[in-house]
Amino acid sequence: MNILTDKYFFAYKENGSIDIVRALQHLNTIALTLQSFTFYTSVAVISSSRIEGEQMEADSYIKHKTQDIAYLPELVEKPNDLYEAYLFARENELSSDNFSQSHKLLTRHLLPERSRGICRKNEMLVMEHKTGRIQFEAAPFAIVEDEMNKLWEDIYTLGASKLSNEEIFYYASFIHLAFVCIHSFNDGNGRAGRLLEKWFLSMHLGEKAWYIQSEKYYYAHVNEYYKNLNRLGVFYEQIDYSQALPFLLMLPESIDAQV
Repeated sequence: MNILTDKYFFAYKENGSIDIVRALQHLNTIALTLQSFTFYTSVAVISSSRIEGEQMEADSYIKHKTQDIAYLPELVEKPNDLYEAYLFARENELSSDNFSQSHKLLTRHLLPERSRGICRKNEMLVMEHKTGRIQFEAAPFAIVEDEMNKLWEDIYTLGASKLSNEEIFYYASFIHLAFVCIHSFNDGNGRAGRLLEKWFLSMHLGEKAWYIQSEKYYYAHVNEYYKNLNRLGVFYEQIDYSQALPFLLMLPESIDAQV
C-alpha cells in the first residue's frame, strides 16, 4: 500500500488489551431502529463538534434531535450540518467523491461554498484550540492531492479485502490518523476524519458500526487524543508512524468503554 501499512499491526495486537469480538457482540444487543440511530448519531455529532470547540452541550443537542426542541441557530447549525453528513455516509458507499460530498455538507455553515469538498490550495498550520499554539504543519499543498489519492487507493484496496476484526479497527484508526495528518481541507478536517473512520468501520461491520461511540470517547479523553496525535512529529514530511500506537489503540478502547 501507499501510506497505510501493516508494519505496526503485530505491536498493535501485542499491546492491545481489548477483546474486540466481545465488544462487538455487545453492539449486537442494540436494536437497530431509526430512534436508536438518531440517538447514537446525535451523541457522535455533538461529541465530535465539542472537540472542535462548539458550545452546544451534549444533553441539549440530544434533546434537540430526539425531542425536536428548538435552540438558537448559532448553537445548532454546525452540529446539524455534521449530522447531515453522517446521514449521507450511512446511506452511501465510502468513496472519494462521496467523502467530498460529506465535507460539503458538514461545512455548510463553516466555509464558503468555493472551499467545500475540495483540497486546499494553501499551506496549513494546525493550531491547538485552547492555547493557539502550533501543533503540526500539515502536508504541503503541492502534494495534498497526491497524498489523498494514495490514501484512497489504500482505502479501496482494504475495502476489497477480507479483514479480521482487529485489522478492521487497526486500519480504521490508521485512516483517521493519516487523513488528519494530510489535513486536505481548509477546515473541518477533524470532524471529517472521525466520520471517515466510522464510515470505514461500517464498510466492514455494517450498520452496527454507527453505534460505536468513538467520538464520545475521544471527547472524554480529548487531551490524550491530541497528545497521541502529536507524538508523530511536527512536520508532515517527517511523520514517524512508529509512534502511532497510542492513537491507534484509542478506537478499540472506545468500544470497550461501551460494554
